Amino acid sequence: MSRALIIIDIQNDYFPGGRHELVGPEEAATAARTVLDRFRASREPVIHLQHVWDAPDAAFFAPGTPGVEIHESVRPANGEAVIQKAYPNGFLETDLEAELRAAGAESVVVCGMMTSMCVDATVRAAADLGFECTVVPEACATLDLNFRGAPIPAAQVHGAFLSALSDSYAQLASPDEL
Repeated sequence: MSRALIIIDIQNDYFPGGRHELVGPEEAATAARTVLDRFRASREPVIHLQHVWDAPDAAFFAPGTPGVEIHESVRPANGEAVIQKAYPNGFLETDLEAELRAAGAESVVVCGMMTSMCVDATVRAAADLGFECTVVPEACATLDLNFRGAPIPAAQVHGAFLSALSDSYAQLASPDEL
């Protein structure tokens, strides 16, 4: 079965000093790089998603800022697709599906940021479109959230979202299990 790697929004604003810092982005990016290197070595398709918040009041990922750029740890190589998106779902109003179909991909391996937003939305959409999905938890990151004033640590957010995805939408695999 032909597969492709989708790296979602590993962008500078999510790292220390960025405008929307996550918990553990460096560790996630290191794991994502391991996955990326394996896909490059096996010459399997790689697609980078880049969120661009094109609004005058953009809190982060603003066009023309260093924060919108893909982080150096997973910087696209020549020939790797980079698809800009404006929504959490990487398929919404983009050519991601067409790119995957053109590559002959029947399954996707997904990593990136944020587990609780763009990773979740993109994996669910991919599954709905008939792609077999695998998520690499070590290569994803999120942030602390609040629910009705109660803090929810990033590790619990990450675990809850991945647990839900693995129930019906995706398999989970470590970089070594790929």
